Amino acid sequence: MKLQQLYSYTRRAIDDYQMIENGDKIAVGISGGKDSLTLLYALHGLKRFYPQKFELTAVTVNLGYDEFDVEPLRRLCQNLEIPYTVVETDIAKIVFQKHPTENPCSLCAKLRKGALNDAVKKLGCNKVAYAHHKDDIIETMILSLIFEGRFHSFSPRTFLDRTGLTVIRPLMYLSEADVIGFKNKMDLPTVKNPCPVDGHTKRQYAKDLLRQLNLDHPGTKDRMFTAILQGNMKGWPPKNPNPKYANRYKDGDLKKI
Repeated sequence: MKLQQLYSYTRRAIDDYQMIENGDKIAVGISGGKDSLTLLYALHGLKRFYPQKFELTAVTVNLGYDEFDVEPLRRLCQNLEIPYTVVETDIAKIVFQKHPTENPCSLCAKLRKGALNDAVKKLGCNKVAYAHHKDDIIETMILSLIFEGRFHSFSPRTFLDRTGLTVIRPLMYLSEADVIGFKNKMDLPTVKNPCPVDGHTKRQYAKDLLRQLNLDHPGTKDRMFTAILQGNMKGWPPKNPNPKYANRYKDGDLKKI
């Protein structure tokens, strides 16, 4: 994926769901994975020409693994001239030693989001950008159907009453394949996830299931995503029917969604 294509997909999502307003200060949570670094590049580029002016900062929540090296992320932010903050925590120790559980991902996510939100508020931000892409949204819907019995997934824009922050997901129109292509093209300095259960979770099960369904029935993934967009899910904001800057998109910039 080329840089200009990344901007087009990201801007389309931002305009469709009115994710950014003039004067926003947006924090990007970067874990070191390909998704969050792609999001950082996307917002960094859009910041230069997007009509709504906004500030950008990057935040990493260090879970406390000895082998997790934030220096490649620090250098990237320096090169992009984006302020960078590392939040040191003992979340890994809490999850795997103090309070071990059969489902460590849930506790880890809760603690990680709490640490991120606290840091973001101290930095004076009003929005947090998460790097969930199209595949993440579909996989979450599958997990919700199987394990919760409801049709639900991540919302493009969510206001968090308890914190006063708004969560946005500007990569929602990108597939994981798009992100992988961009990572390889730009040689992003990704940092390996040191979590011992990485790749052995319910989300990995949903990822594998979605991949197999799409192999057996080509187009399944796109049809599922269309169902989500048209599903009137609780908590989802309405799609802007007439984005102000829609006429600035060039034909061919976006794949069929």
